[in-house]
Amino acid sequence: MTATTLIGDLIGSRGSTDRRRLHATFAAVLDRVNTELRPPTPVRMQVGDEYQGVFASLGDALHASLTVRLAMLPGADVRHGIGRGSIEVLSEEPRVEDGPGWWAARAAIGRVEDAERRPGERSLRTAYVAAHDAAVPGSEEAAVNAALVLRDHLVGGLSERSLSVLRGLLVGESQRDLAEALGISPSAVSQRVRADGLAAIIAAHDLTRGMP
Repeated sequence: MTATTLIGDLIGSRGSTDRRRLHATFAAVLDRVNTELRPPTPVRMQVGDEYQGVFASLGDALHASLTVRLAMLPGADVRHGIGRGSIEVLSEEPRVEDGPGWWAARAAIGRVEDAERRPGERSLRTAYVAAHDAAVPGSEEAAVNAALVLRDHLVGGLSERSLSVLRGLLVGESQRDLAEALGISPSAVSQRVRADGLAAIIAAHDLTRGMP
């Protein structure tokens, strides 16, 4: 079957002074993703600092990658590889899957790692690769990756307070409610939304959210 796969890799966690707490936060946000999106193969921790899951759509996988990254920033960051292609279930207990869909996600992670070594692309944290059997136009892959380059660049430059505002806006909180929760004025929230490109991040997210 053709599926959208997601691999996430927690960056630099071995340097954390409280790895137990970091991983508890990581596990909690993965549980939230599973509750919200109900992926066909729930996201789950793997060996080390990696997680994997299979989503019903590309839009869901893109949403999950942003949700997880925002939940971990600014204390930790996450790189993501999103793949599209056929997958095969090799065994049910324990669940083991393989196939071009997973190879594509792994290749996408590799693209992110390569980009991190190039000065102009170091802010990239998410990439998308469609396998040869996915019947995805090359223009779609290019367009999604272009959106991810800009999304990751904007998100990577946000302050802790702007990250809090973006998290709230993405779950439907009003600017007035966020201002009250953060102890700042509604106009200050509005200024952050404009100056930090939060409205652009949300607009792009809304456009990709419905992708099949």
